[in-house]
Amino acid sequence: MRAKPGSGEMLAELGKQLESDRPPGMVSVFVYRMDANPDEYMMAVAFESKEAYEANAASDEQDRRYRQLRDLLESDPEWNDGEIVHVDGPVAGPSEAPAGSPA
Repeated sequence: MRAKPGSGEMLAELGKQLESDRPPGMVSVFVYRMDANPDEYMMAVAFESKEAYEANAASDEQDRRYRQLRDLLESDPEWNDGEIVHVDGPVAGPSEAPAGSPA
């Protein structure tokens, strides 16, 4: 996703809000700022199950979060759904997960 110039800090704040406003079933979030363009970001989000992901995607609360995010972007983000097939390293549970959905 490409942030509007100057909105990177607000984008980071939205990610931090997930610490206290974590959707049910969300396990972890990774937000990457691209070296080649500091206004480009990638976000990877993991849920405990596909059902938890789909329930979040259909919720009014996620629609509100998405609209806040979209206001900070130049265009709609590219969205890619998938399944985690390998993890190497510690896996955080819902209460331990770092804060920070489209890629």
